[in-house]
Amino acid sequence: MNARSTTSPFLQHNRLGRDHPRLGAIIEFIDTRLRARAGVYEYSASPECIFRIQIIDSREAVELSDGTRVSPGDRIIDVHLWNEQLPIIAKHGATLAWGRRMTRALELSLRELAIYLKARRDLNSVVALRANMSFGSAERSEQITGIAARYGFERSGPVYQRSIAERLHCLGENVLISLMVIARNTAAFRLESLGRIRTPVYMSRRKLESRFFRDRDGGVPTHRSDSGYAGQATS
Repeated sequence: MNARSTTSPFLQHNRLGRDHPRLGAIIEFIDTRLRARAGVYEYSASPECIFRIQIIDSREAVELSDGTRVSPGDRIIDVHLWNEQLPIIAKHGATLAWGRRMTRALELSLRELAIYLKARRDLNSVVALRANMSFGSAERSEQITGIAARYGFERSGPVYQRSIAERLHCLGENVLISLMVIARNTAAFRLESLGRIRTPVYMSRRKLESRFFRDRDGGVPTHRSDSGYAGQATS
C-alpha cells in the first residue's frame, strides 16, 4: 500500500503548496533532497502515521527513568514529524476533533514503530528514541513536552550545548519549517516559529515496546518489508 496515494482525512488538504503551489513545489524538492541525504525515511505505510525516523549514533550520555542508559555512540532513533500527514489546524485554531485525530495519530505512529522494530533484527542494537520538540516559544515547547510525557517521552537532563555551526543549522531548519507552514497552511504561520526552541525528549525502546507493541489479531502489519529499507537503516 502506498501511503501517499491513500485517501485519508490527514492527507486530503495537507499537501505542500495547498496555499502557495510554486513555493510548495520548491520546498518539497528541497525537503526531499535533505531527507535523502540525512537518511530520514518512512517506516509505516499507514496514511495516519505522522512520524518518519532516522537511525543515528547518540552524542549524549542519557539515563532514563526505567534504568536504560544511552552512551555516546549507541544507536538511537531520531523521530521526525511527517509534515504531509499532519492534520491541518483550522484558521480559528485547534478543535476537539483535531485533538482527537492527533491523539489517534500519535498512538498509531508509536504502535507502528514498535511493530517495525520487532520486525527488524538489524535494528536490535537501537536502545532508545529521541525527539527534538520544536514548537515555537519556550512556553509552547514546555506545553508540548508535557503532552509528550503522556506517551512515555521524558527529558534527558541538561541540554547538549550546540556549536555555532549546529545553531546555524537549526536556524536554517526553522526557516525551512516556516516556509512549509506558509506553503501548506498560511493561517497557521507565526513569526515566533523562526526562533523555535528545541527540547530533546527520550523514550527507551523497552518502554516503547511495553506500552505500544501488540499484534493485530493476525492481520497484515502496515509497515513495509525489510528489503524496502535495506540501504536506509544504517548511519
